[in-house]
Amino acid sequence: MFYWIMKNLIAGPILRTVFRPWTRGVENIPRTGPVILASNHLSVIDSVFLPLVIERRITFLAKSDYFTGKGFGNWIIKHFLLGTGMIPIDRSGGKASEASLNTGLRVLSDGHVLGIYPEGTRSPSGRMYRGRTGVARMILEGHVPVVPVAMIDTDKVMPIGSKMPRVRRIGVVVGEPLDFSRFEGLEGDRFILRSITDEIMYELNRISGQEYVDTYASSVKERAADKAVAAGDKAAIADSVVTEKPAAAKPAVASH
Repeated sequence: MFYWIMKNLIAGPILRTVFRPWTRGVENIPRTGPVILASNHLSVIDSVFLPLVIERRITFLAKSDYFTGKGFGNWIIKHFLLGTGMIPIDRSGGKASEASLNTGLRVLSDGHVLGIYPEGTRSPSGRMYRGRTGVARMILEGHVPVVPVAMIDTDKVMPIGSKMPRVRRIGVVVGEPLDFSRFEGLEGDRFILRSITDEIMYELNRISGQEYVDTYASSVKERAADKAVAAGDKAAIADSVVTEKPAAAKPAVASH
């Protein structure tokens, strides 16, 4: 009920009027049945505008840090996220990652739409980074299709570190569903998982028009933080991630 009220009566009408989001290809999202929407991740508002422009309700797996802060402000954020269908997950790896996978599979087994950011974190530079293979495992274990989604210019509306959005139009481009049923039963093969993930990232790269960097976004952020600490300048963290220029390449897609 909270999700419907926010989308249709309160936040939704305001955001549509102010930001005038445009869409292309939303008809590619199945109207019924379980499906994964695999999206690029440019801004924290991606999880706001994607549900806004499609009819079906989306459940996102959100990092648990959003739900654990103290104070009244964090209490509001926590209950807003829970009310809009977001599920907290622990990204620390190991058993926590396995639990996150099972949480996503439960959402799919109930016939719902699951939103995933294969890059694992927001892009620190506006480029597209290497995908994590968890999305491939969910596809194969859940026996579901995946639809690539490209968020356009959300980073220009709400850049990393900003507290207030800038008013400008944003876009959502939805690609055609990808079918990986040919790999059924091979969810334990890491080469297959990497091949599937790379194919998803290749399609995301094509419909988003972003520059592709064949490294993990989290690694770029860690290197930037290390440089800032070594320089004794905490404020340099944001600048270093934006100005770093790693070698770019198209995501490799194995032939099948």
